[in-house]
Amino acid sequence: MLPIAQADPGGTTVLDAVFTATSAITVTGLATVDTPVHWTGFGEAVIMVAMQVGGLGIMTSAAFMGLLVSKRLGLRSRLMAQAELHSALNLGDLRGVIFRAFAVAGIVEAAVALVLALRFHYGYGMGRGEAAWQGLFHGVSAFNNGGFSLFSDSLMSFANDPLVIVPITAASIIGGLGMPVIFEVTRRGWGRKRWTLHTKMTLAGTTILFAGGFVVFLAFEWANPATFGPMGWHEKTLSAFFQSAMLRTTGFNSIDVGAMEDHSVLVSIVLMFIGGGSASTSGGIKVTTFFVLLWVIWSEVRAEPDASAFRTRLSVNVIRQALTIALLYVAVNVTAVVAMTLLHPEFALHESAFEVASALATVGQSTGLTAELDAASKVLIIALMFIGRIGPVLLATALAIRTRRRLYHYPEGRPLVG
Repeated sequence: MLPIAQADPGGTTVLDAVFTATSAITVTGLATVDTPVHWTGFGEAVIMVAMQVGGLGIMTSAAFMGLLVSKRLGLRSRLMAQAELHSALNLGDLRGVIFRAFAVAGIVEAAVALVLALRFHYGYGMGRGEAAWQGLFHGVSAFNNGGFSLFSDSLMSFANDPLVIVPITAASIIGGLGMPVIFEVTRRGWGRKRWTLHTKMTLAGTTILFAGGFVVFLAFEWANPATFGPMGWHEKTLSAFFQSAMLRTTGFNSIDVGAMEDHSVLVSIVLMFIGGGSASTSGGIKVTTFFVLLWVIWSEVRAEPDASAFRTRLSVNVIRQALTIALLYVAVNVTAVVAMTLLHPEFALHESAFEVASALATVGQSTGLTAELDAASKVLIIALMFIGRIGPVLLATALAIRTRRRLYHYPEGRPLVG
C-alpha cells in the first residue's frame, strides 16, 4: 500500500493489498488488479521477492518436516523413511539441503532469465534494462510457480514463440517436481533402477499427466475459434503443451482461459486438483497422492492382496494418509464452490468451480472472475490460497507423526459397500 509501490493514482485498498501479498507469498498468481499497470517497479520487485520467499520456503520446509517425521517414527518405519528420503534430502544436513535448494533455484532462474532477456531484447526490441527485468521476473515466477506476469495478457502475446514458452515451461516443471526428486536425479543420474519409489512415482505421474493433458487440450480446443482455432498446427501444439504444464504448476496462460470449451474447463479443474510433486512449489493433492489412490484401485480391481507400485508394496499408513488428504481436499473444494455460488449467483457454476480450484491448488489461472470478486469472495479466495499452500504439507506431516497405540482390536466387520 506504500505510494512508492503504486502506479495507479487511485490507490490500493487494504483488501486488494492483502490479496496480492497472499497470492505472491503462496505462489498462486491470482490478481484483483492489473499487475504491470497498477504497481510500480518497486511494487513488482516486492511481488517477485514474495514469490521467491514463498517458493523456497515451501521447498526447504520439506527437509524440516522430513526430519521431524523421521524422529517421531518407530525404528522400522524410520529405517524405511531413511531408505526412501535420506539419499535425496540428507536429513542429517539441513544446512546443506537449504544451500542446495537455493543453488538449484538460482541456477534455473538465472538460466531462464538470461534466455528470456535475450529474446525480449533481440526479438521484441525491448531496452536492455527492461528486457533484463522482464526476464528475471518471469524466471523467478516460473520456477517458483508464482504465475504473476508483467504483461497484462499474461503470455498470450508470446503464444507462438517457443523461445519464450519452452524455457518458462521447463522452469515450471522443474519447480513443480519437488526438491527430493530434483536432488535425487541430479545425484543419482537418470538410471531408473537407482531411484526411490517417490521419485519413480513423481516422474512417471508427471509424464502421464502432462502427456494426457496435452492430448486432451489439443483435441478439445483444436477447432475452438476463440482459442486454438485461428492458429496454425505448430501454434496449437505449442499452446496445448504450455496449457497442460501450467495447469498443474505456474498458472501462466497463452490463450483466453475464459473462452475454453466447458469440457476443457472440467479437465483443467481435475489437473489443478492433482497438482505437482510433493515438497514442490506446486499445489493440489500432489501427484504421488493421486497415483497411490489409483494403484490402490487397480490392485483392488485385480483382486491383489496388497497394493503395489513399481514392484514395491505400498504401506497401509501411506494409503490411509493419501485417502484422508484427497477426501479433505474434495470437502474443502466443494464447500468453497457452494460458498462462491451463494456469494456470486451470477457466475456460471463451472466458472466458480474453476476459480475455487485455481485458488486452492495455488495455480493462478482464471476465467476472468478475479477482478469481479466482491469483498466477501476475496476473503474466501485468500483463505483458500493459504489452505492450499500450507494445508497439505501440515496435514501430511501431522498424519505421519501422530502416535496412538491401542492394546486391543475391535472385532472385524464387513458392511455392504457399493
